[in-house]
Amino acid sequence: MPIGIASSDRKLLLGGMGLLVLLLSASAVLSPPEQMTSPVPSTYSVQSPGAAAAYRLLSKLHYPVRRWESPPTELDGDPENTLLILAEPFQPPSENERKALADFVEEGGHVLFTGLNIDAYFPGSNVSRERPDPLWESFEPNLPSRVSRDAQHVTIQPRGYWAELTSEQLALYGKADAPVVVSWARGDGEILWWAGSTPLTNAGITREDNVKFFLNSVGNWSPEEPYKIYWDEYFHGQRSSLWSYVSKTSLAWSVLQLGLLAAAVLFTFSRRSGPIYIPKETSRLSPLEFVDTLGGLYERAGAASSAINVSYVRVRSLLTRHLSMPSNTRNLDLAQAAEQRMGWRNSGLGETLRQADAAGRDSTVSPREALQLVRKLEEFAARLDVRSQIHRERT
Repeated sequence: MPIGIASSDRKLLLGGMGLLVLLLSASAVLSPPEQMTSPVPSTYSVQSPGAAAAYRLLSKLHYPVRRWESPPTELDGDPENTLLILAEPFQPPSENERKALADFVEEGGHVLFTGLNIDAYFPGSNVSRERPDPLWESFEPNLPSRVSRDAQHVTIQPRGYWAELTSEQLALYGKADAPVVVSWARGDGEILWWAGSTPLTNAGITREDNVKFFLNSVGNWSPEEPYKIYWDEYFHGQRSSLWSYVSKTSLAWSVLQLGLLAAAVLFTFSRRSGPIYIPKETSRLSPLEFVDTLGGLYERAGAASSAINVSYVRVRSLLTRHLSMPSNTRNLDLAQAAEQRMGWRNSGLGETLRQADAAGRDSTVSPREALQLVRKLEEFAARLDVRSQIHRERT
């Protein structure tokens, strides 16, 4: 016979399924379209503004190139013969990262930087904020250099122009008042700035002499020494940690949806499938509660003498039984017998019995005096209990 589902469980299950459908629908509606074009010249992008073709070209030509997805603070301590490509980075650097970039160049490193926001990474640049006409323009070299070798016509879509040159800066391409390619000597290193990333993008690398211009820009300036090329993706948002990768995918939403579904299933069936526990009730007959109750009764009744009588009778009963004497034996005789037969010399038993006998008939005895007498009597009773136990064990 099939087992039916209770109406309350059925409602919870339907509610969980409805929530799951809602989350899946929201993910489908809010997810970005796959064909969205990104303007970032990333080496991972095969779209027109991307730089996957340039990166693969360097790999095919056996250039020592690799993607850099770590902060600039982790760059090599010896930056000589090292090139860092910063193709239109858009995430601003921290103060430590900015200092690491400056130290990298001043200690002999080389940087290829494209785009307008170079001042955020290398303070001291002077790029005009006036936006030029967004058209692709062809430029000729202003003077011979290693960058312009066999690159007589370069096509660039400039995003801005270098405004004013200093003695450390040299305009390689562009007009005298609007350079588009600038070489900037800084310390022992060099920064090569492009006004745009067109010569290394998928759509622009094949224009005119852009391939030769790009290879000249990333070529080894000291052929007798090996060098390295780091193509930065860190400032494009790519991070080398696992969480940075997962956060860009739908995996986190999928885990959340599965977690909600699992919680709904567990909540639906665990209430009826789990073990049943009966809550433990505290007994009202616990020893401490009995003692507190009895003490409260004595306190409210002012019957301190009654408490003395209880302990007094108990001690006399134990003594007469242990000494095999009649129950009506006087206290003095009991004390003397205990001293002679049990070795209780100078124990104060006789005086304690006398005081307890007198206090038991005095209704005005104070609680403090009663407490002291009861403690003495209980000590004698405990000693008698121990002797009785030893005697039983021996017999």
